[in-house]
Amino acid sequence: MRWLWSRLVFDDGESERDLAVLAVPLSGALVETGDRWEPFRLVDPAGEPVRAVAAFFVDLQARGRSQATVRSYGMDLLRWFRFCWAAGTPWDRATRAEARDFCRWMLLAGKPARPRWRSPGQAREAASSGVAYAPSVRAHCETVLRSFYDFHLEAGSGPVINPFPLDRSRRGGRANAHHNPMLRREVARYE
Repeated sequence: MRWLWSRLVFDDGESERDLAVLAVPLSGALVETGDRWEPFRLVDPAGEPVRAVAAFFVDLQARGRSQATVRSYGMDLLRWFRFCWAAGTPWDRATRAEARDFCRWMLLAGKPARPRWRSPGQAREAASSGVAYAPSVRAHCETVLRSFYDFHLEAGSGPVINPFPLDRSRRGGRANAHHNPMLRREVARYE
């Protein structure tokens, strides 16, 4: 069955990524700086700061978000960047196919099984535990990534389309959405 799924072709002609063999190492990090002006920094596997995330963190801080929020958003962004690095996709070239694969990966591959004790020279490869991320974690991560890409869309520094669009069909909508609230409601009478 895995053979079939790994060779599906979608309308855009892109083959589906075989997530069963995709290894997502624990590369990069979210570093606490101790600096009030930059409380957290996301660094790539080479230890260099990720500028796109730094700009997003500045915007979060300017909007009055707490350091705990910046840290929480940073953990979600780190998870996404690790996936992009493993898949060989730059963050600003990510499409809805990568977003779909990331969501599937969080659900099916699950959290990494981390060793309890690490020695300084120990490899940071993480095998999948198979335990899916909680629905709340997956939803929060998708929301963070949507706002990250919305920020870069508005700034003109990212892709021209958000790979994590708002899916309005999942939302309930407002009550009486078909009714104009400025008009008096007429009650239908059957005679």
